[in-house]
Amino acid sequence: AHVRSTLPSTTYIARHFHLTPSKRQSSVVSRHSRRRSAPAQRLISRQLDRRFLLPSMVTPLPRFRARAFRGAARGAPAKIPLAVRRTWQQPMLVAAADSEPAVPTHFLCPISLDMMRDPVTAPTGITYDRESVEGWLERGHATCPVTGRPLRLEELVPNHATRRVIQEWCVANRGLGVERVPTPRVPVSAFDASELLEAVCAAARRGDGPRCRELVARARALGKESERNRRCFVSASAARALSSTYCHLAGQRVVPATALEEILAAMVVFLPLDEESRRHIASPAALESVVSILSHSEPLARVSAVVVLREIASSSDRQCLEAMAKTTGIYAALVKLLEKPVSPQATKAALVTAYYLVMHTELAASRLVDLGAVRLVLELLVDADKGATEKALALLDSLLLTCKGRDEAYAQALAVPVIVKKMQHVSDMATEFAVSALWRLCKNSPAEGDGCKAEALQVGAFQKLLLLLQVGCEGATRERASELLRILNGSRDGAECIDTLDFKALKRPF
Repeated sequence: AHVRSTLPSTTYIARHFHLTPSKRQSSVVSRHSRRRSAPAQRLISRQLDRRFLLPSMVTPLPRFRARAFRGAARGAPAKIPLAVRRTWQQPMLVAAADSEPAVPTHFLCPISLDMMRDPVTAPTGITYDRESVEGWLERGHATCPVTGRPLRLEELVPNHATRRVIQEWCVANRGLGVERVPTPRVPVSAFDASELLEAVCAAARRGDGPRCRELVARARALGKESERNRRCFVSASAARALSSTYCHLAGQRVVPATALEEILAAMVVFLPLDEESRRHIASPAALESVVSILSHSEPLARVSAVVVLREIASSSDRQCLEAMAKTTGIYAALVKLLEKPVSPQATKAALVTAYYLVMHTELAASRLVDLGAVRLVLELLVDADKGATEKALALLDSLLLTCKGRDEAYAQALAVPVIVKKMQHVSDMATEFAVSALWRLCKNSPAEGDGCKAEALQVGAFQKLLLLLQVGCEGATRERASELLRILNGSRDGAECIDTLDFKALKRPF
């Protein structure tokens, strides 16, 4: 009952600080106290203290402070300056607070094994997440994933009861970082989409621009809500209805430009365009309106306009390309997008549109070269990503088909170094266009000077072509690479070649 000469025992500390041992400890101590002697009981008590009262739960007293309290009465525990740091339940509570709560199994979709956000129930009685089961059916499956029974998309019924239970569980676990599942909107049906598009066409026939803009904005918002809604509008011929509406309103000079911009933005959501839709936009009045938006409107509207032009040009419809090539201001608008980019999507769309126009008519190449397209494309190639590099090299190669384009490239210091740089480490398509562009420049270089060939040798074109043939290339690219090697080999004596570490292990047959 007295404090020991050294540190007080953990049993003494627990008794005076109300650190009650567990029921197991109490029962074991009481059972042994009836049978054992006092020394044996003290030994058992010390062992149980070490097991149930961890040393990390208390702060032991220093020796000099323990001496000051020798012989202290049992009734004065407050005099012992012992600090309890924590109890052993606290680490468990902290760990539970830091860990994420386990999602109940009946909240999980059988397909994705994620918590359902929009639960729907099949006739078989199995509940799925709408997005998962619709994706399952769209991939060609026609049966319930769990039961294997026939299942159609129209047979899925929203399970509002399960959704409410999931939302209540999310709210109850908000303190653990669980976000509440939003209430999903009702999906658009085919009838709703057709009815809305019919209202858009009716407003266009009346010449009601503001009403038409309002309805188109609603259709666009519904189409962007989910992929299912978008496909529903596409099935209802949304692109055809919108292109017809645009063609009708573009001929009326009193219609505000905001309505036309909204229609273009909605058409981007409901791509692709069928032949009839392309012919509507390729009408003279509609094309002039699109080019005007592309030149003078806000950045978002310009992106929509150039994406629609790209969709029309990439169809290779000769009638549409002929109408585009004759539209006033289209080349200046495309070059302006390359000179002052508004977004990567717009830049790539402008490159593709210009490429198809150049491949359709030589007049387009001449106009683009006069506007500085060669210089802008070379500057764009310096730090472009993979997609932009492929499209820029394609446009550059098409511009080099003309004498005017090659003369402009000879005058640019970036031409040969940039083309040689992009010959490797981009993609097979980029390699094909880069070899073709360099082949056009070297083959048609002026006879009085070997400036282009010498520059190509100086930047390592010879080694890269050798490596390209050894690694492997096919078709026209291989033929042009071999011809380029023959052309450059004749100029090797008069030019210094750069031998970099990239070609250290290269076999040189020449």
